[in-house]
Amino acid sequence: MKLRRPETRTPPETIVALIDVVFFLLVFFMLIGRMDATAPFEVSPPVAASGRDMPGGGATVSVATAGALALDGAVLPRADLLALLEARLGETPDLLVRINAHGGARLRAVLPLAAEIEALGAADIVLVVTPEGG
Repeated sequence: MKLRRPETRTPPETIVALIDVVFFLLVFFMLIGRMDATAPFEVSPPVAASGRDMPGGGATVSVATAGALALDGAVLPRADLLALLEARLGETPDLLVRINAHGGARLRAVLPLAAEIEALGAADIVLVVTPEGG
């Protein structure tokens, strides 16, 4: 009886090297790729003018936390405030309008107000902010 030696098998190919290559490619493309959506046109954000003195004159619209409005210190309903501003803008077209909103006021109360004031013809609208650390 003749015994045969079992045939030696070639070891299976390891895929560890392939996993390393895939990992490096993944990291490479993550580093060179942009993760945010690009705008279809150039966008230049506004520049804050903190540290400068507030320009004098004009009208100041105040917005309380609860949404109450005031024009130059007098509390008014929204319609009356806009009517008074429209009259003042008719007399002085280059009137500076400051919006002084409380830090706790909702943005959805401030932005539509700024849009309405702009629609009345205000050329310059300034949002009053507190500088960081102030």
